Amino acid sequence: MSEAVTPGPKPLGRIGAAAARRIALAASGFGAPRPPRAGARQLGLMLARLGLVQIDSVNVLARAHYMPGFSRLGAYEPALLDAAAYRGRSRSLFEYWGHEASLIRVELQPQLRWRMARARDGLGIYTGLARFGRENRPFIEGVLARIAREGRAAARDLGAESGEKGAGGWWGWSPAKRALEWLFWAGELTTAERRGFERVYDLPERALPRAVLDAPTPDPAEAHRALVRVAARALGIATERDLRDYFRLDPADSRAAVAALAEAGELLPVAVEGWDAPAFLHPEARRPRRVDARALVSPFDPLVWDRARAERLFGFRYRIEIYTPAHKREHGYYVLPFLMGDRFAARLDLKADRPGGRLLVHALHLEPGHDPVATRAAIEAELALVASWLGLRSIEHRA
Repeated sequence: MSEAVTPGPKPLGRIGAAAARRIALAASGFGAPRPPRAGARQLGLMLARLGLVQIDSVNVLARAHYMPGFSRLGAYEPALLDAAAYRGRSRSLFEYWGHEASLIRVELQPQLRWRMARARDGLGIYTGLARFGRENRPFIEGVLARIAREGRAAARDLGAESGEKGAGGWWGWSPAKRALEWLFWAGELTTAERRGFERVYDLPERALPRAVLDAPTPDPAEAHRALVRVAARALGIATERDLRDYFRLDPADSRAAVAALAEAGELLPVAVEGWDAPAFLHPEARRPRRVDARALVSPFDPLVWDRARAERLFGFRYRIEIYTPAHKREHGYYVLPFLMGDRFAARLDLKADRPGGRLLVHALHLEPGHDPVATRAAIEAELALVASWLGLRSIEHRA
């Protein structure tokens, strides 16, 4: 899979495609045996490795932010993630725009203040929301003052006209919801908790740890280097574009950060078999000779959220088809790749039928080049595990 090539430093060595794939999997937390019973410590180590997990509203199987823990650790308790994200000022995660809407390690909040500052200036933010911010500052300041005075609130708490997101996208939001989201982008509000999936906002000083709020604000260039360090550790081996995408950095900021880290020896330039662009290896990345993983992977998992990188690493072309008309879908509505060993061996269209207590398997597509008997046996074991984790009593194959 090719991408625009940016000249880089001379590579220190050449890495084979299979070795690069194993490095990436190990860096992302795959391949080690799952713990018999994953607790807060194991989840915390995983989150420290990844730096962030993406949030998404789709709940066909399980919310996106819960799935990376299951994929790597097995049947952990999702309440542990809720506690990490919303446990008052002792929280270890906070919500902000990282790779899309994300739960991010809370100690990275200072490294994202440049993004908050740019949002206040109308940069790096949805065009319509930026315009709303410019044209409605007194109203926005009034919403902020009310929360400061009365405490945390969701959009619906701020008046009869304050509904949640409507059918038309952000422009379907009420004025209060737009104000809250502008303040969230600008870092003047944060998420105190979730009611179901509804965001409840509060002042950062009432929600985030004091040590984080008191931490100095790095200059933007140093903040970008810090974020690229996190991405490099989580990815193991990556192009500049891969590193940039992890926190959705601007190209110029990312290139400057990657160049500085490479010059300092914090990223090692390498050539990877089959990759058109220069690559960078994290100095502490493991280089396993074998990865024996077994996992269902969410469409929003860091391993596959960059579809071009997934195709380059695994030879696996993957697209989510939720927004594709049913008659045009190739693999199904909510399709999860199945990782077996160090390759994707299948993809499954799954749904949790919670009222009926069933895990529905709408479709199962095996990838070529894998033993179908062994693959199906591994899939059935993983389906049994995910059904148990979700509290579903049975598995129903519909295809």
